[in-house]
Amino acid sequence: MINVNKRRHWFKFSKEEIKHLLMSWFGISLAYTILTMRGKGLEGFSFTLGLIFGFTVSAMTVGIGFLLHEIAHKYMAQKYGCWAEFRADKSMLLMAIAMAAFAGFLFIAPGAVYIHGHVTTEKNGKISLAGPATNLIIALVFLVIGIIMPSQIIKYIASSGFQINSWLALFNMIPFGNFDGIKILRWNKNIYLATVAIGILFTFVV
Repeated sequence: MINVNKRRHWFKFSKEEIKHLLMSWFGISLAYTILTMRGKGLEGFSFTLGLIFGFTVSAMTVGIGFLLHEIAHKYMAQKYGCWAEFRADKSMLLMAIAMAAFAGFLFIAPGAVYIHGHVTTEKNGKISLAGPATNLIIALVFLVIGIIMPSQIIKYIASSGFQINSWLALFNMIPFGNFDGIKILRWNKNIYLATVAIGILFTFVV
């Protein structure tokens, strides 16, 4: 009975972590909205409607992709018995918004899941893989939705969701610094190469 209860409650979020996740979700969604409105993706909308529609799409695509990416890291880390919580980086969030507005480029590094506990190279690789793998799964779901749904608005949302989540997965596979890619590469080269290949396929071919 004790073991069952422990198993049931090991996946937890603190109030502080939820605040940081929501802050980052809002900041990333705003940055992607600005980036989209700089381009031609929202032609035909007034500024106000474009802002509302653009933010809604961003929150459903890049925002959800970011949240599930970080939650996947947290889930795997806590599954291995580690303390794991997300913390936002306010300066990087502001940089993302500024770069979207003035450079027309989206650089997403809004924070990270901080982990404490004993983690082997294999476990660290699997924790890191959970994020990009989640984005690829989300991208695939959006791709299927875009194919089977007749609504043009849904197709637009699905296309945006597919593109941004494919890019998020590939971006996080960069093999240096504190990116997921270097940790996955240290653990298993074949899995790293396969994940990168799928990311390239989704981002540049499909």
